[in-house]
Amino acid sequence: MRIDVLTLFPEMFESVLGYSILSRARTRNIVDIALSNIRDFAEGDYRKVDDKPYGGGAGMVMMPGPVFDCLEHVRGLSPDEGRVILLTPQGRRLDQPMVRSLSAEKRLILIAGRYEGFDERIRDGLGAEQVSIGDYVLSGGELPAMVVIDSVVRLLEGALGDEDSAKDDSFSEGLLEYPHYTRPEEFRGMKVPGILLSGNHGKIAQWRREQAVERTKRRRPDLLEEAD
Repeated sequence: MRIDVLTLFPEMFESVLGYSILSRARTRNIVDIALSNIRDFAEGDYRKVDDKPYGGGAGMVMMPGPVFDCLEHVRGLSPDEGRVILLTPQGRRLDQPMVRSLSAEKRLILIAGRYEGFDERIRDGLGAEQVSIGDYVLSGGELPAMVVIDSVVRLLEGALGDEDSAKDDSFSEGLLEYPHYTRPEEFRGMKVPGILLSGNHGKIAQWRREQAVERTKRRRPDLLEEAD
């Protein structure tokens, strides 16, 4: 898979992409992640990418020209046109089914905004999907882009050390994940459930399923309606 990110702050991604699962996936050529600076496509000595909103109001708005030019340039870097994602709090909320859908693509192009938001012609003219990571506002789209990248890459074949890890994650079947325990068997009076020490894998699987359902019922009952 190839993932392109259009951003004003490509340096923000360096530490995230340089560690753990994402770093290994890049080293193994499972995913190619390319960063493009929108400001490189702005005109003038100051490379201006934002301006005051028409009609007045607080903040600055990202101008359409640099974003369009950057996207058109990036699209030409690969024969796959790519699925274009605009990171915005106005978009559809990211969930695990969407992540699975994105992970099946050959190429993703993520556009991270800044300031007060995008000129509306960016939304109207790019034909991009609008995606949000939650009902709150951040300073820009870089962190949401990192969330999308991390959630997608870990589903790619070979990205995880144990391919079964992703299958048991919270939301993978619409449920929250069951409790996990490791050594020691007792810690400050808290003991590992005996079933996990029994060696009976059938009963362990049943216990984990029951725990996942019960935990989801208590913490996220809204998920049970669509859970597998």
